[in-house]
Amino acid sequence: MSAVTDTAPSDQAAAERVRSILAQAVSLSLTTDGQCYDLIGMHTVGRTGRITLTAQADSPLTAQVAAAPHGSLAVLLEFTDIAPTPLRDRVRARVTISGWLAPAGPADVVEEADGNGGGEGLRLDLARVTLRTAAGTQEVSLDAYTLARPDALAVEEAAMLTHLADAHADMVADLVVLAGSRLPYGVVRALPLAVDRYGITLRCEYREGHCDLRIPFPVEARDAAEAGEQVRRILTTPSCSHRRHPSPRA
Repeated sequence: MSAVTDTAPSDQAAAERVRSILAQAVSLSLTTDGQCYDLIGMHTVGRTGRITLTAQADSPLTAQVAAAPHGSLAVLLEFTDIAPTPLRDRVRARVTISGWLAPAGPADVVEEADGNGGGEGLRLDLARVTLRTAAGTQEVSLDAYTLARPDALAVEEAAMLTHLADAHADMVADLVVLAGSRLPYGVVRALPLAVDRYGITLRCEYREGHCDLRIPFPVEARDAAEAGEQVRRILTTPSCSHRRHPSPRA
């Protein structure tokens, strides 16, 4: 159990984080030369990370693509990863993806999507993928992005965290207690911030600033049920290893 330190993840870990954020996202912002669109429920993400938009045939975006040189429009997509629980500073990460938008062909239509299904529309040919977190800004290689897969809990994460916060506040409090004196004194509120197959992170808020407490699972979780079981194991095995915690950050 440790307080989270702001260190940049490896390229592979960053790529998985990006793919997890995209798997969860229901909306995105798209910017072209002179136009900005907020798109809700209009994108799918294929197994290899191919992004396809389902814009209407008579939409301004489709018209822009049709009028672009060679039928390919330079665009910038932004996805914002927001914690589902009512924390201070709920933005956990931002992903920006640049590339060229073009009409999707038959090969794009049949590519399997990660949970959203396929569909005709506009495909994005990737140029650059960037992840921004509290640790800084990191460019993700296109090869790593293509090979990565979302975390096993990504799609279920929001429901898991809100359920834990709403129905099991006692378990959250017990997890904080396990940190003992190693957690900076003066916590006024603790809420679940994130969960993945390797562990859960709590945000411990103070009158000024906060400290993010990372609690690794004893065993990697393959789904939500196993993640819940790992939390119960932690609470019944309080002799888990600890490391010293830094002071809360503003």
